[in-house]
Amino acid sequence: MSAKDAPPPLPEPLLVGVADSHTHLDMQSGTVEEALTKAAAVGVTTVVQVGCDVKGSRWAAETAAAHANVHAAVALHPNEAPRIVLGDPDGWSRQGAREAGGDAALDDALAEIDRLAALPHVLGVGETGLDFFRTGPDGMAAQERSFRAHIEIAKRHGKTLVIHDREAHADVLRVLDEEGAPDRTVFHCYSGDAEMAGICAAKGYYMSFAGNMTFKNAQPLRDALAVAPLDLVLVETDAPFLTPAPFRGRPNAPYLIPVTVRAMAAVRGIDETAMAEALAVNTARAFDY
Repeated sequence: MSAKDAPPPLPEPLLVGVADSHTHLDMQSGTVEEALTKAAAVGVTTVVQVGCDVKGSRWAAETAAAHANVHAAVALHPNEAPRIVLGDPDGWSRQGAREAGGDAALDDALAEIDRLAALPHVLGVGETGLDFFRTGPDGMAAQERSFRAHIEIAKRHGKTLVIHDREAHADVLRVLDEEGAPDRTVFHCYSGDAEMAGICAAKGYYMSFAGNMTFKNAQPLRDALAVAPLDLVLVETDAPFLTPAPFRGRPNAPYLIPVTVRAMAAVRGIDETAMAEALAVNTARAFDY
């Protein structure tokens, strides 16, 4: 194993237990039990396991049912909807190459997400939203249709909406306004600027910050964190992605949450325990546990 592939060391434990509000344990190496044990050792006592497709959402629901400190969110990722409708000849996603299924296939997949969203240990519907980074104009209609359906599912089941917003800020906010956002809405891996943070704050949307807020080029994220109301801020890993500095490029996991919490506390000018206390309360409120 090269140094780049080696898991980063365990950080100093936090004194207050916090939650990783968005992780993908099914994409990380090792067992769920190992991941939870390492996380608990540094004060990360709860994780929200997020599905990106039907198979991953089923796995999230099963894993949450088996572990008291794991909560699930279920959804079709914005990039998954066009793949279902239009096909995925390159096999870019984890399912490999797929034929086009059309709108009927998307309806079938959404029906399964709806079924999973009704389960008691599934607390969120997500990650859903819009992603204009990887999806071209041909896929936009499928993405938006899927997003609107997820908003409806979240509201009908009284679950938290978890949003993936990549290079699509204005359109995500527009669809939320048009459909009416659920009572609890989380912008996962918040990627907007300080101005957008003001819009989200006015609407009561939670903003979840990931390890990329520690990157050198991420000053707009730090500016947003500086002005966001403290009671609307969450922390996440999005592991195995977005490993915080100084470990950028190495595998991420829930146990690295303290690195980001400390960076967030520095931006806010508060001590890490005050930051952790706020994050713990906010995440429980955001996901209603």
